Amino acid sequence: MAASAALPRSDASAPVPGDGVVAPQIRLLGTAHFADPDHCAQWDALAGKALEPNPFFESWFLLPSLRAFDPAGKVQLLCMEAGGELLALLPVTRAARYYGHPLPHLHNWVHANCFLGTPLVARGMETAFWQALLAWCDGHAGTALFLHLSHMPADGPLHDALVQALAGTRRPAATVMREERAVLASTLSPDDYLEQSLTGKKRKELRRQHRRLGEEGVLSVERADNAANDPASVAAWIDEFLDLEQRGWKGQAGSALASDPRTADIFRAALLGAAAHGRLDRLAIRLDGRPLAMLASFITPPAAFSFKTAFDEDYARFSPGVLLQRENLELLTRDDIAYCDSCAAADHPMIDHFWRERRSMARHNIGIGGAFRRRLFAMLAARETGAPARGLS
Repeated sequence: MAASAALPRSDASAPVPGDGVVAPQIRLLGTAHFADPDHCAQWDALAGKALEPNPFFESWFLLPSLRAFDPAGKVQLLCMEAGGELLALLPVTRAARYYGHPLPHLHNWVHANCFLGTPLVARGMETAFWQALLAWCDGHAGTALFLHLSHMPADGPLHDALVQALAGTRRPAATVMREERAVLASTLSPDDYLEQSLTGKKRKELRRQHRRLGEEGVLSVERADNAANDPASVAAWIDEFLDLEQRGWKGQAGSALASDPRTADIFRAALLGAAAHGRLDRLAIRLDGRPLAMLASFITPPAAFSFKTAFDEDYARFSPGVLLQRENLELLTRDDIAYCDSCAAADHPMIDHFWRERRSMARHNIGIGGAFRRRLFAMLAARETGAPARGLS
């Protein structure tokens, strides 16, 4: 059985920001609020002290995403504050339909290139946040029948705090989907991990492919982190990546980042923003200076996130994408990284055979509003899952 990645547990003794000063309050804010540099600095400070990292909800990723996909401003940032300090942030919106059915609901907002839906919550405020969020949903349900939380880890301190906030209440809740995706989480060295992950035959084949690829020209591996992430080099790297991905099957299918100006703009803004905040790691294999395989990752200790990868399909016989992931095992040597999330779909044909650990991801539905609305939701949830809505799995 594949190992499950262990996330850091909640520290009940951690200091509570704002404790004893002002009770935390929830309010909705538009993106215009964070156009103010001081307010955006509060957001960045929250990301730095968050209980669980989520680069996709940091300012440098979420603000470009909202500009691209929410020009009308329907998405709002639900923020918990106390004493002038930002303690939690989650993008939320309302939807009239639920997977094709006319069921109005509230939900955390994500898009196709946003791979995690957990809120940014200051350490020590996790239970208080969920309690405040659910109370806010009760008072502002409108026509919504329930709260839908997608792209949520099904373990870890934030999940535990949500379960705790629901425990002992009569609020119906159900996990409506659960799947596993690959993560890299091990104390092994890169060489030992490779030996345990791949068969001797496969390792021999990789060495042969690497050797044969080197016969095609000058082969090099390039890794750039904070020290090398100046704006000019990052911008040039972005152009190379977009071109490389566009020339492959994704470009032919119209699903490459460059196929839509919005996704291209998000990618460009996110990588430049990540670099400016010390969050970007770039890895590439080059042949005579040309990129054969490229990987952009976000570094948010104690985690890393593999955001986007691409490879030159003209060299597919050399498996450049797999060779790149072999180089990426160097993450195991970093003291500040406990795990790397692949951000890949479940049962990914390549990474699932390479990375042996798994992270459980889930979608949860939670009843909100008054007693009648919750009973109606409980009936809907039981019909969807085939079981009573008695809590999260």
